[in-house]
Amino acid sequence: MIIAKKQTYKQLLASTLRENADSYLINELIDRYPNPVSLVDVTEQELLNIKGIGVSKAKQIVAAVQLVQEFTAPSPEPIIIRSPSDVFSLMEFDMRYASKELFVCLFLNTKNHIIAKEVISIGTLNATLVHPREVFRAAIKRNSASVICCHNHPSGNPEPSPEDIQITKQLVSVGQLIGIEVLDHVIIAGHSYVSIREKGLMDIEKV
Repeated sequence: MIIAKKQTYKQLLASTLRENADSYLINELIDRYPNPVSLVDVTEQELLNIKGIGVSKAKQIVAAVQLVQEFTAPSPEPIIIRSPSDVFSLMEFDMRYASKELFVCLFLNTKNHIIAKEVISIGTLNATLVHPREVFRAAIKRNSASVICCHNHPSGNPEPSPEDIQITKQLVSVGQLIGIEVLDHVIIAGHSYVSIREKGLMDIEKV
């Protein structure tokens, strides 16, 4: 097994550098760096000390190692949204000092893990224009199970306006049609927030 892995490592090095697997250069690399782990912290300068390696090949090796590290790095812990306060904690820093209204959507999977966050629109000082098609186009693109909307009030008052309630109900209605639930619409202003769901204002049957 160890021999097989070493041969695979050797072949990958040769392929990366477009060299014969039995060439002096590849054998010298294997002698100095006998396994992939030993290459993790290698520098271009160290590689340039090996006969047959110039700047181009040194950069190739370092780039290949960095690419492998990027794809094998452990995934970060998923962010789970359980309540409006979780939304506020996540979005407060981004929205607290914004001078214009930002309408942001959090896209979630079936376990309420955030799979993406996207600014859907940027408004003027006191109004944001957003259409359901932009929200659900982005949601469908990401295979979202549900959506949480969030926007800020630069005025400092987090209470929802009639327009906020209207667009929320439109989003809820469209979400029901296409099977992507709108879980909440959270409005942030300074150090405070309001959840339209907690206020009972998301029911599309109510006028």
